[in-house]
Amino acid sequence: MTGYFTTEQHDALRSEVRAFAEREIAPRVPEMETRKTVHHELSRLIAAQGWLGVTIPAEHGGMGMGHLAKTIVIEELSRVSGAMGAMVQASQLGVAKILHFGSDEQRKTWLPKVADGTCLPTIAVTESASGGHVLGMRARAVRDGDDYILNGHKVFVGNSHVGDVHGVVVRTGLGPKGLTAFLVESDRPGFALAPQQSTMGLHGFSFGELLFENCRIPASNRLGNEGDGLAVAYSSSILYGRSNLTAVSLGIHQAILDATVAYASERELYGKPIAELDNIKQKIGQITSRLMTARITAYHAVHLLDQGQPCDIELMNAKLVNVESAMDSAREAMEIHAAAGLSTDRPIERFLRDAYHIFAPAGTSDIQRLRLAEAAMGRSKGQWSARIVNGEPVGVH
Repeated sequence: MTGYFTTEQHDALRSEVRAFAEREIAPRVPEMETRKTVHHELSRLIAAQGWLGVTIPAEHGGMGMGHLAKTIVIEELSRVSGAMGAMVQASQLGVAKILHFGSDEQRKTWLPKVADGTCLPTIAVTESASGGHVLGMRARAVRDGDDYILNGHKVFVGNSHVGDVHGVVVRTGLGPKGLTAFLVESDRPGFALAPQQSTMGLHGFSFGELLFENCRIPASNRLGNEGDGLAVAYSSSILYGRSNLTAVSLGIHQAILDATVAYASERELYGKPIAELDNIKQKIGQITSRLMTARITAYHAVHLLDQGQPCDIELMNAKLVNVESAMDSAREAMEIHAAAGLSTDRPIERFLRDAYHIFAPAGTSDIQRLRLAEAAMGRSKGQWSARIVNGEPVGVH
């Protein structure tokens, strides 16, 4: 499978992750679908494989393989379980803030723990009232001597209920320069989790609510300087969030094609498999074409990111193409399955539900189109990928 973007090292990683996913994750999927709650044990088992450190430099105990390797890891996990692919992608968001904005001491403290699987990081930005409007957040941190005191809440936090350290962006002042990011350990007094809510899909993954009530944290837990919070939020979302979610969609998309081909090959009508019917071939061909295009856009974007090239536009397009095409293919696959697709005994309805969960995070498709239009008209406000090159720290004090 080695190609223009991938090497034999990537192929070996893919084989390793795929074998693990089929051996360890696939048998647990029915349990996750039944329980509809976070699977702590499986999350920890995946973390123990070292894959959360795929973008962490070797000097901090990581694999140092970059964003294309990260994409392959998430893609192969998502091919078996979108929930577990989402778990890894959310952890990568947590890595980003420490890698690019953490002090030397913070990187030495946390990155090796992430790399060896003993720490699951998160990033927490969104609030229920402000949604995707980052500057509308209300959670606050007030300086008190050598500490800060946090109050407020965050919602839709990936890995909320398995996370060990949360990267939290809150207000410390007014306007765009009034946001600051902090590392908050999950066992710190004043921090709590709201009960996990049932969701349509991604069963086994948690993206819940964090609560802060007079949560006191030392100033040494601050990421970068006061006022760097907007950069932490935006860079993590744009560079990591879009590429990570692209990879989840890509894995789900591959699973959709695999399941649909298998079903069409075994289901007989008019004395032959429906895969031999021209209208079914047309649909499978369309799914295949979408998947091939989606993979090229995904790999191309992260290849540029690994090369230190400006690629914000390519990352936007990759998420747009992958999310939209996976949802379209899921719908078309459901049409091929017909009534059989409604049964939870078959995975196709799970793929459909999971695919829709990737639509909103890191910007809906409408947001991606708006940003692409702004870039085409020369109105974009610079590129984060041009400011963070080859893992070079940004905003470190």
